[in-house]
Amino acid sequence: MKERIVKIILTDFATHDVKRFVVEKPKNYKFIPGQAIDLSINLQDYKDKKRPFTFTSLNDDNHLEFTIKTYKERNGMTAKMLELKNGDEFIILEPFGAIQYKSKGVFIAGGAGITPFIAILRQLKKENRLNGNTLIFSNKTEKDIILKKEFDEFSRLGLNVIYTLTREKNAKYENRRIDANFLREKIKNFNQHFYVCGPLRFVGEIQYVLQKLGANSDKIVLES
Repeated sequence: MKERIVKIILTDFATHDVKRFVVEKPKNYKFIPGQAIDLSINLQDYKDKKRPFTFTSLNDDNHLEFTIKTYKERNGMTAKMLELKNGDEFIILEPFGAIQYKSKGVFIAGGAGITPFIAILRQLKKENRLNGNTLIFSNKTEKDIILKKEFDEFSRLGLNVIYTLTREKNAKYENRRIDANFLREKIKNFNQHFYVCGPLRFVGEIQYVLQKLGANSDKIVLES
């Protein structure tokens, strides 16, 4: 697969441990919202350490954007990303990924599992098609919610947004795990598409519960 070297144009923080990177977009480079790429850092000790990351920009943008959760304590690739600055470089490959928007439905995300949905929801906003979709977004605490201001804006434009916290009591949000009772309460129609992304265990549990509640397995789109 063809490798491309791209420079970092801008980097900042979306949350306390989630870093946003805006990078150069190669000529004629195309992807579908929800897709990802294998990416590495163009440094001697990291260029062969490829990891998958999702595009959070739109295909029509003149740049690429990645919104990446970092793990400083693991001393790995994302910890190194905390040190990167404008002018540093990534190596990227070709797009891939299973999550693509098919029709109106429910997006269920656990933590950084929101990232494949960011570009999809931004594209729906651009096309004025947010209405009729739901986002259920689970996080440990309020400070972990990625792009909350943007999702709140999407809510005002017609997206039904439901936040839930699992390790913090906060009256502004739901304060519980997503289980059968939660989904039965929040969703009235299980004959629609469901898009699920998050940690492997989270995805497996949500898939099981959705099928138990009557969702069609062909309409459950998964990525973990």
